[in-house]
Amino acid sequence: MRVALLGGTGFVGSYIVEQLLEHGHDPLLLVRLGSEGKIQQPERCSLVAGDVEDAHAVRDVLKDSEAVIYNIGIIREFPQDGITYQALHFDGAKRSMEIAEAQGVRRFLLMSANGVKADGTGYQRTKYMAEEALRCTDLDWTVFRPSLIFGDPRGNNEFAKQLYREVICSPLPAPLFYNGLLPLEAGKFQMSPIHVRDLATVVVKALDMPETTGQVYPLCGPRTVAWREIIRLIANASGVTKPVIPVPVWVVNTVATFFDRFAFFPVTRDQLSMLVQGNICDSTAVFETFGIEPTAFDEDSLEYVTH
Repeated sequence: MRVALLGGTGFVGSYIVEQLLEHGHDPLLLVRLGSEGKIQQPERCSLVAGDVEDAHAVRDVLKDSEAVIYNIGIIREFPQDGITYQALHFDGAKRSMEIAEAQGVRRFLLMSANGVKADGTGYQRTKYMAEEALRCTDLDWTVFRPSLIFGDPRGNNEFAKQLYREVICSPLPAPLFYNGLLPLEAGKFQMSPIHVRDLATVVVKALDMPETTGQVYPLCGPRTVAWREIIRLIANASGVTKPVIPVPVWVVNTVATFFDRFAFFPVTRDQLSMLVQGNICDSTAVFETFGIEPTAFDEDSLEYVTH
């Protein structure tokens, strides 16, 4: 199958390309200028230069395609550089849907996120808007909602690797965030990280499973861990003993009010808000449907953080 992949040069995209090739598909990638070196096995892919804001480039990559995977997403926006959730999560996705319909490409797979909602953060809201736009089309759609995604980043951004660099390797204690005045719940909010290869496998397998049309799949890993446990596991995987300290969210939010517009500041208010909300779900039935034995978030699967 000829599959147009929008968002094929980043962390998750590199694994989707790998799975597309392993399953015998022909990937067609929309590639921004300067990102050519990030492509997995470029000699086996068809490339179209451009970005999702360029309707002509999107038409070119969808031309002669049999399916579309929209995997474009950012975890942080920089409006001063034109990098926004609205432009990439919603506008780009809606443009791609309209072009797919116009060109007769029926199958459309959308990468969303666990916890999306209409009244959430900018990240959550624009992902939700893209889902709603897709429901209003006549496309044969499937939506995937992953939790935190982990695995070898292959030179891209990835949360466990980032925590290793910025928290575990820091001389300061690791922060255990909490809401309110008392640190009774410090670091107890929970996550169910999913391995990037499991996520990519589910997405690509869905292409050959007509029964997945019209379905929304929550995708969380098999192990739910608290934030303090995430810190401990990454520290253990890197052979480090890391002290921790309770940190009230309001303190970080106060500082972030002034600095989260700058790339050097490690976390935005929206990111912190989503973090302490937690990010869990039960995907047992999903993995059974797709015939996958998921990878647990543990010290063995985190060996890559020190590479």
